[in-house]
Amino acid sequence: MKRFSLLLLAASSLLLAANAETRPHYGGSLRIVLPETPPSLDPAALLGPSLSNLSRQIFETLVALDERGRPQPLLATSWQSEPGNQRWRFLVRTGVSFHDGAPLDALSVVASLRNSNPGWKVMALGNSVIIETDSPDSEVPSELALARNGIVRRSGSELLGTGPFVGKFDPGKHLTLMANDQYWAGRPFLDAVEVDFGVKDRDGITALDLGKADVVRIPSEDIQRLRAQDRTVIASDPSELMALVFSTAPASDADARIRTMIAESLDTTAISNVVLQGGAEPTGGLLPDWLSGYAFVFTNPAEHPQRAAASPRPLSLFYDAADSIARVVAERILLNARDRGLAVQLTTSGNAELKLVRIPLALADARLALIELANAFELPPPRFPTDSIEDLYAAERSLLESRRVIPLLHTRTALALRANVRGLSMYPDGRWNLGSVWLAPEKP
Repeated sequence: MKRFSLLLLAASSLLLAANAETRPHYGGSLRIVLPETPPSLDPAALLGPSLSNLSRQIFETLVALDERGRPQPLLATSWQSEPGNQRWRFLVRTGVSFHDGAPLDALSVVASLRNSNPGWKVMALGNSVIIETDSPDSEVPSELALARNGIVRRSGSELLGTGPFVGKFDPGKHLTLMANDQYWAGRPFLDAVEVDFGVKDRDGITALDLGKADVVRIPSEDIQRLRAQDRTVIASDPSELMALVFSTAPASDADARIRTMIAESLDTTAISNVVLQGGAEPTGGLLPDWLSGYAFVFTNPAEHPQRAAASPRPLSLFYDAADSIARVVAERILLNARDRGLAVQLTTSGNAELKLVRIPLALADARLALIELANAFELPPPRFPTDSIEDLYAAERSLLESRRVIPLLHTRTALALRANVRGLSMYPDGRWNLGSVWLAPEKP
């Protein structure tokens, strides 16, 4: 009988230990390190993907997009548009407070959206927010899901949000996110998130190994290597466009031919496989196939080269000196161009006529992503007469036919985690949510 009791006690202990590892529980601090040194977490500052993910924990948007890019209620419970999609009405959620206890209402939402969207006419009507655009815009709900449209209450120099965490920010150095016990959708599991900035990618992996960090961002070229080491790595679908962007439209037919020759000279498959170690996909289009469904239609120009012209004028190519991969990719582009008789000079000066850029795609919404890319290229934003894939394709082709951009690759966003981090997943477009993250007990 005594032996049976001991066996039962041992089995119960094992069961409790298993439950402790699999059932979410509250408490603990998550430690994140990132290479950026942001001066601000203001959503209107057009933050990069990692910082936008942090900003979203403090400042929520009226609308959220699910993993398939469909608008879902967040701070707005419902919305509707008048015929023509030029005037929209959003009903603001009740029972929500800013971090200082001030209630969220239509007036506070209007003040925030006017700051982030000066081109919109925004007004309050009861507990609703009215948005009027200069032209028909069926993408307004999706645009409101962008991090830059996070709702901010500005009190002097203080920025207040409604999100699951309250932020204490030391610009460029450290961010502490403290759990919001009064969060309208329920307190997050974590007590706090501690973020150290200015940590290089390689140093982040060292911090992970030494137990000084729980989550680190990793370059896309390290995904396969770290997974081969049995590390926990989560990654998005290809969600960042690497491209060559010209500062102006072609000045002549000869100028247009040079741009075609550059596109034809590029061996993007080798760049993907060798430089980025399979962490990217070569592309001839702006949108990845998982988002558009037709990316395969845009073939790589290098597969159909034309005869080279004689010694065209040299081009200056800018790359970000702080981005080690951008430097290696730029050197590959130079060599590819030289093999075709094209003269390219690398520079880290921003005055170059050709730039190697990385542009994160704007959420899992193909039309919105294309609009945001056009803005980044300083091209007129495309219009979509209907929601058909034919109109999306026509809009993308028109941007490519401007001869202002040469798509190269779509890269992935990735994080490496300690084994006890639970609940952290990544949307196809690279978004992640700290509200569902919890820490399991570490094994001795």
